[in-house]
Amino acid sequence: MALWRARSKKQERERLAALAGEASADAAVAMEAEAAQAEAEAAHAEAEAAQAGGTTRSDSTLQSDDTAPGAGTAVAEPLEAGRTEPAGELTPTLDTAESADATDVDEAPPPAPPDLTAAAFFDVDNTMMVGASIFHFARGLASRKYFTASDLAGFAMQQLRFRVGGKEGNVDGIREQGLSFVAGATVEQLTEVGEEIYDELMADKIWAGTRALAQMHLDAGQRVWLVTATPVELAAIIARRLGLTGALGTVAESIDGVYTGRLVGDLLHGRAKAHAVRALAAREGLNLRRCTAYSDSQNDVPMLSVVGTAVAVNPDAELRDTARARGWEIRDFRTGRKAAKIGVPSVLGAGAVAGAVAGAVAHRRR
Repeated sequence: MALWRARSKKQERERLAALAGEASADAAVAMEAEAAQAEAEAAHAEAEAAQAGGTTRSDSTLQSDDTAPGAGTAVAEPLEAGRTEPAGELTPTLDTAESADATDVDEAPPPAPPDLTAAAFFDVDNTMMVGASIFHFARGLASRKYFTASDLAGFAMQQLRFRVGGKEGNVDGIREQGLSFVAGATVEQLTEVGEEIYDELMADKIWAGTRALAQMHLDAGQRVWLVTATPVELAAIIARRLGLTGALGTVAESIDGVYTGRLVGDLLHGRAKAHAVRALAAREGLNLRRCTAYSDSQNDVPMLSVVGTAVAVNPDAELRDTARARGWEIRDFRTGRKAAKIGVPSVLGAGAVAGAVAGAVAHRRR
């Protein structure tokens, strides 16, 4: 009986992980489509404005010519350089010397053609960003009085247990509480706040080395996605600010644009990340053997194992051992004592940040 229950529980966790992965892939595709549509609409509006401005200027010029003395004769008009030329004559923008100089200027190389079947997937916490993005987000929300110091302390303790344990079995007690701190807030509201929090607390915490790796894939014509347990809306903000394709993240349930505080499936953690990557690959036509994944955590071995190339970035001790055993590349952008501090189970640092935030909030309330 005990064995049956354990097997049943494992199957349920796998089902929730698969559901979380599918939901995250759907959200990533939908957000990418919305961003593309918004960009197209903005470009169209800009083109219309430019056309309208050109028409207005042309009409104004004609009207001026009709009413000015000596209409129909050439009138000198000012040029950008302050010189004048007879109206009606075509004047080159650059003289011969200037044109020669312009041709000598090194032009940027043309972008690489799109590589539609290869992509890169980056974990966020301690891989792309120093520390845990969810705690940076929570800190920003706390400063805006979205919840009390005790709420933040409770949330921090739940996340600490989850991330220290790192096993799916630790999720049972926090699955429905993982994003409860945003219950009642609107998606639009949290997205706007997320933009502000990124500028305030996250922008200066991006690992330059990891960012360069992402750019390498972009320059090769490949698409790049973040993969994180952080709410997908916040993950999408981070991705957009870094110029990446999009993000796979935890999907919080919302009804009529308002968060319920419940998750769709599970947190995007461990095996759920692997499910999300496979689901996105199926939707985008990716060949996973040609894809690359990056992470700092042993918890992400399932994701690292589904792609053709796995890279351990700022790895914890367990992942470093796994990477060496499997022949995976290791990149460590930490140095000296800083590396030692971040290298300990990274969640301890995140927990300390959360504790400091709780203390700061409590201090402000005194």
